Amino acid sequence: MGITPFVLFWAAIFTSNILLTNFLGMCSYLSVSKEVESSAGLGIAVTFVLTVTAGLNWMVNEYILVPLKIEYLQFIVFIIVIAAFVQLLELIIERYVPALYYSLGIFLPLITVNCAIFGVSLFLVIRNYGFLQSIAFGAGSGLGWLLAILMLAGIRHRLKEKLVPAGLRGASISLIITGIMALAFIGFSGIQAVQ
Repeated sequence: MGITPFVLFWAAIFTSNILLTNFLGMCSYLSVSKEVESSAGLGIAVTFVLTVTAGLNWMVNEYILVPLKIEYLQFIVFIIVIAAFVQLLELIIERYVPALYYSLGIFLPLITVNCAIFGVSLFLVIRNYGFLQSIAFGAGSGLGWLLAILMLAGIRHRLKEKLVPAGLRGASISLIITGIMALAFIGFSGIQAVQ
């Protein structure tokens, strides 16, 4: 018997945070985390995309790729599924939440190439998760990514850049803060880690 979806969900948020343990999705994390509002918007979009594409890619893999014995196309097919879904999400956000659309700018279409989203799809296959486990892992990974970007955005908002030495301003201090946050999340490691 594998890990339950409930445990997998919470483990993906805290003990196996996709960003703080695997450091996947760092490019948009570092770039967008300057403002809390845009960080929250991107984090919610990433969570939504991760949850839905985890389920979609699991179904595509189990019902199309494996029966046809074309698993070697997983990378390409997973990217196509992610890109199509992100394009749909981009159109919806542009139509109904234009302020968020313009604040995210280029980073919304870049969700397509966010390595955290592709990494979750690959972890589903490597770890042989079932459908509910895939959805739970996708949702938990998304919420973990959202938690990490909101924490960094809050810290960067409170941090006065002028008090930071010149050589550490910008991405340098953000990486140091991220490392400290990753160390803090090690405190959850006694709960349940996902292997």
